[in-house]
Amino acid sequence: MHELSVVFEVVKTVMRITEENQLRNVDTIVLQIGQLSSMIPSYVEACYPAAVDGTYLEKTKLSIEIIPAQALCKGCHQVFNIIEHHSQCPHCDNEEWGMLSGKEFIIKEIIAN
Repeated sequence: MHELSVVFEVVKTVMRITEENQLRNVDTIVLQIGQLSSMIPSYVEACYPAAVDGTYLEKTKLSIEIIPAQALCKGCHQVFNIIEHHSQCPHCDNEEWGMLSGKEFIIKEIIAN
């Protein structure tokens, strides 16, 4: 489970950012995870309490937003979800496309009071 080491890095990064910006009372950390990312959201959520244990982020909430795996069809230029349509354009049945989103792993927001 590589999620644990990644979540520890996220916590270290958030702590660095909050200290640099003198943010106190952090309430929520918002992550964006792409559908095709190597990160499994439920594992990230499960690892989070261990990563923040004993830190000033211990009482923070974790919010995860899923970024859909979107592609642009090279045939008809329509955008479609790669996973839902099994890598085939639902508009023209073309299997040639360019990736638009879905591999991201981003610290989107740190919400502090």
